[in-house]
Amino acid sequence: MTTTTTVAIEADPNVPIIRFTRDFAATPEQLYRVHTDPKLFAQWVGPDGMDTRIDYWDARTGGSWRYVAGRDGAEFSFRGCFHEVRPDRLVQTFTFEGEPEGVALETLWFEDLGDGRTRLHAQSLVESFEGRDAWLRSGMEVGIEQGYAKLDALLASGEV
Repeated sequence: MTTTTTVAIEADPNVPIIRFTRDFAATPEQLYRVHTDPKLFAQWVGPDGMDTRIDYWDARTGGSWRYVAGRDGAEFSFRGCFHEVRPDRLVQTFTFEGEPEGVALETLWFEDLGDGRTRLHAQSLVESFEGRDAWLRSGMEVGIEQGYAKLDALLASGEV
């Protein structure tokens, strides 16, 4: 079995979807918790040097969320709705408030690899190929990689 310690990002050639996959030294339950507990989520999401403030967070089917990430006086706000919240799968919308017309539908699921390891699968469906390609050009992989490195450290700390 192949394990991935860096995120694998793939753009679907037929649908405006970005897919990514990454393995973690964690159980599916731990990954579910760090994606649904606002205090834990704020500790790892985003690139290095960003502070995340949760404005509201209702991680249940039909709930909603909003957080603000900041660095050096600049703030970036994100919001969305939880469409499905299950221990093995999360479906939510994701909107960067700087581009409010760019709503993505995100699906995350947790594959138990055994021995305390889990593969995170995620996909973001955006409105157009142009929008998808703009996301890919934005440097999103840096924020994802750095956020997941912080998540690795959080998981290793035993706090989760």
